[in-house]
Amino acid sequence: MYKKIFVLLIAIAFVFTSTGISFAAKKGNKRKGKYLYRTVYKDCNKRGEINSSKPVLSPDSKTMAQWKRTFDKKKFAGFGCKEEWNKLSEKELLDIFTYLHAHAADSPTPAKCK
Repeated sequence: MYKKIFVLLIAIAFVFTSTGISFAAKKGNKRKGKYLYRTVYKDCNKRGEINSSKPVLSPDSKTMAQWKRTFDKKKFAGFGCKEEWNKLSEKELLDIFTYLHAHAADSPTPAKCK
């Protein structure tokens, strides 16, 4: 009897814990974010607004906290290509943020766009 109750309580705790963890924070796709980030600048270059299709800022241009502030406030003026940034959906912005945040200057794996 006690064994069944104990197993039932463990199962309930596991369900609530795993559900809570999955809803804890939204996460984007880093690989898709990298692709989208580069695509924004390629499209902007094709339109003729910028001279190079290389992104203005590499992920290690800012710290993780700076990337978070930038995307929380949606201050993309420093990136250039305003028209392209305005077209992005919230999901696409989340993917780009995830990529930039994961490879920021103070992250475990800083990276530069090549």
